[in-house]
Amino acid sequence: MRSRIRAGDTEAFGELFDGHADAVRRHAVWSGSDPVLADDVVSLTFLEAWRIRESLRPDGDTLRPWLLGIATNVLRNRRRAARRHREALRRLPTRDEVPDFADEVVGRMHDADQVAAAVAALRALRRADREVFLLCVWSQLDYVAAAEALSVPVGTVRSRLSRARSRLRALAEQEMARTRKIPVEQGEHR
Repeated sequence: MRSRIRAGDTEAFGELFDGHADAVRRHAVWSGSDPVLADDVVSLTFLEAWRIRESLRPDGDTLRPWLLGIATNVLRNRRRAARRHREALRRLPTRDEVPDFADEVVGRMHDADQVAAAVAALRALRRADREVFLLCVWSQLDYVAAAEALSVPVGTVRSRLSRARSRLRALAEQEMARTRKIPVEQGEHR
């Protein structure tokens, strides 16, 4: 499969897409990408994989670590572009706007508290720790595959994952405690 992809075999690349597009999409969603934009990440990942197919190592088992490594870089580039866009918007003159309370109302729904806490905690992790956590936990890569995807030593993956798990647990607990401190209206209970 690797040699066929390296040679530009479109059928082999189609098989690669069919076998791994869902994993790349899940990785994008759990990395904090909007589910709608996650499809863009999938497209960009496979476009980049096609562009750099000749750099694919000829040996190895699954191609999933290679694709998730590319997806991680695509996500980094998207975040960088979004940050630049936000910074450019901040430099524009402000306008009087009515605040949108829809997100706040949805965030107060009891069923969404735990998910919101987990998402907030995940976003609060250092980028490197979050990437390792997403690859190992959500994408279920082993340490070696995650190390390959991120081009770091296996020991680095282990230490980042350990740190991410500890920090994520503490951050989620803090977020849940913070959301529970919201004042309850007269006689209403959560």
